[in-house]
Amino acid sequence: MPLSPASSVLVLLGCFWIATSRGNLSHDRSQPTTQDETVVAGSKVILRCQVEDHDESSLQWSNPAQQTLYFGEKRALRDNRIQLEKSTPNELTISIDNVSLADEGEYTCSIFTMPVRTAKAIVTVLGIPRKPQISGYKEPLKEGQTAKLTCVSSGSKPAAQLQWQKGGKVMLGKNPEVAEDSNGKTFTVTSHVEFDVTRDDNGVDVACTVHHASLPNSATSTTLKIEVFYVPVASIEPQPTYPREGDNLRLLCDGQGNPAPQEFMWRKEGIDTPLTVTQDNMLLIPYLNKSDSGTYICSATNIMGTSEAKYNLAVNDASPVAHSSSTYHAMIGGVVAVIVFLLLIMLIVIGHYLIRHKGTYLTHEAKGSDDAPDADTAIINAEGGQTGGDDKKEYFI
Repeated sequence: MPLSPASSVLVLLGCFWIATSRGNLSHDRSQPTTQDETVVAGSKVILRCQVEDHDESSLQWSNPAQQTLYFGEKRALRDNRIQLEKSTPNELTISIDNVSLADEGEYTCSIFTMPVRTAKAIVTVLGIPRKPQISGYKEPLKEGQTAKLTCVSSGSKPAAQLQWQKGGKVMLGKNPEVAEDSNGKTFTVTSHVEFDVTRDDNGVDVACTVHHASLPNSATSTTLKIEVFYVPVASIEPQPTYPREGDNLRLLCDGQGNPAPQEFMWRKEGIDTPLTVTQDNMLLIPYLNKSDSGTYICSATNIMGTSEAKYNLAVNDASPVAHSSSTYHAMIGGVVAVIVFLLLIMLIVIGHYLIRHKGTYLTHEAKGSDDAPDADTAIINAEGGQTGGDDKKEYFI
């Protein structure tokens, strides 16, 4: 049965779709695949090329200059840094050791089917920045001056980042300057920082640190210790702390400064003549008396200036002679013992008296009650003593 014109068109379209699908599928299976690589200069890079359907053809790697490196398992370029890692009909993997910036570029993997199919792999080489260098500091700074420091690091690719720290705390520098090196591949980065110094900055570390992708787990830095000159701060320490009349008083003058004070001078307020010192910074006042009372002034001087400290001396009376603690305790113990002994004697005498008095009263009452009609008469008879009755004597022992 002949097909209608419309049916013929549909059949032709179906056949064309099938043929096209088969061609695309064959094309996809024979297309090699690669991936881009980023590597640090001096390390090793692996280039892997794979294909599903090799179609009885071999894989090939070539460098950015289109020089063949490997054709299958056969070496094509004499470069001992380039080694074959794996060669099968479906994979060709090579490695490049000790990669340099010159190795950067686009590498091509090809399979010689009809037509020839290729895949690109871009190798990016990171340039490692050099250790930063700090300049601008040559000699100690004076308190209040402005420190102007510069940090430079070259050889980085891409351009590195520089960071300033003072005493472990981050400082903001000016906008960095980036310049291309003479090789046309790496960069030199320059950073500037300025800050006014104080005495607290003396001996503090100032660091410049370079951060870069080639240093993922560490950073390289340079540290500079700065020195600051400042006026000394004078202070006076008395020995003893609380002097009394007759003591030997030593006044020690200390000056905390940089550089250390080269000169100490003592004077008493109200007296223009400087006082004589026994050492560079100590004033001795022997056998204190009340005429030594007053205000003493110490001056500490270095190349930055002079600082003064004052000490007000008020001489107190000498301390009375103190008894030893053992003698004092013995006297107290003796007095207490005597008092306790006297109290015991008094208690014994009073108790004996009370008991004796009570016994006599009862005896007399019994004596008068024998012939008395009542208690009152018995007491009277006992006190007056009756002679008419029988003599009855009772002794209390």
